Amino acid sequence: MARTSKSLSTKKSGTAMVKQYDEHTKLHELFVEELKDIFWAEKHLLKALPKMAKAATSTELANAFQDHSEQTENQIARLQEVFEMLDMAARAKKCEAMEGLVKEAMNAIEDTEKGTSTRDAALIISAQKAEHYEIASYGSLVQLAKTMNRMDIADVLHETLDEEKETDVHLTEIAESSININAQREEE
Repeated sequence: MARTSKSLSTKKSGTAMVKQYDEHTKLHELFVEELKDIFWAEKHLLKALPKMAKAATSTELANAFQDHSEQTENQIARLQEVFEMLDMAARAKKCEAMEGLVKEAMNAIEDTEKGTSTRDAALIISAQKAEHYEIASYGSLVQLAKTMNRMDIADVLHETLDEEKETDVHLTEIAESSININAQREEE
């Protein structure tokens, strides 16, 4: 069977043998499936972020959701770039986890009173759950790309990983600076 130019070969790197990227492995297959999963997740979250921004009481939180919506569009474009780097069409596979996380966020909006800091606290919790899922996904994809000796792909995905971590920290700062304190003061 003929292999592509990405075929399995070895080259000497110090004292260890480094395997070159091979797209004919189960690890590559897993990587692609996880890539499809996060691609769907990002697109699904992108649809929910404007609803979350509209439901937010705090202008700062609404702005954070709007900013993250723009950032998510860039992250989707980066994922499309990774698919291109793999010589594949960008395809999504339904992400059950993100579907559930977005549903939780919508339930948080329905279950809390409009115009309250309690609603904002619930929105932050929902958003951070989604961020933590994305952090885990991108962290794993970066490591798989490194294992497959695709540092070019790892670098692209790491940029998104850093953004997801920054968003998580920003949401914590918003919660700690005012929202949680204000929510504590709200009566039932």
